[in-house]
Amino acid sequence: MLLTMTSEPEQQIGVGSPDAFQRLWTPHRMAYIQGENKPSGSAAGDGCPFCSIPEKSDEDGLIIARGESVYAVLNLYPYNGGHCMIVPFRHVADYTELDAAETAELADFTKRAMTALRIASGAHGFNVGMNQGAEAGAGIAAHLHQHIVPRWGGDTNFMPVIGHTKVLPQLLADTRKMLADAWPTGL
Repeated sequence: MLLTMTSEPEQQIGVGSPDAFQRLWTPHRMAYIQGENKPSGSAAGDGCPFCSIPEKSDEDGLIIARGESVYAVLNLYPYNGGHCMIVPFRHVADYTELDAAETAELADFTKRAMTALRIASGAHGFNVGMNQGAEAGAGIAAHLHQHIVPRWGGDTNFMPVIGHTKVLPQLLADTRKMLADAWPTGL
């Protein structure tokens, strides 16, 4: 039997406009798209998830480590495996609102998170940053949080570029434990 290859997309009658994309269903992402865990307003009492996470156990809240002023937590909707955030306990929206102790501990926890990710997962590099304000891309603009996204050579493979899909090889609970176990106690 001779198979012929064609550049024409396969017809997918009944599932929308035909295209050349394969489907890898990720229904858990719909919760994020629909605004699950988004606060109803900008005040701390308006359902801010970053204010309620510290009330949970470390395992239930995906908390990696707690400090005096900030905590490290896995991102519930990660860009890459190990994507974590450093979050002040105090409900503040802007980096300039942090006091000196909060600023220092946020910087220290950023270094510790990078160290833990290198130990636990062999991360080669990092994207580190904050989106300040909704216009700058902050999903939860009312509560400051700094992202630490580990990167590896080749992690920009075909899946996100061609497949429009992220592949996370580990459950968040397992990633949290791995990073908590690798969290450095003194730098």
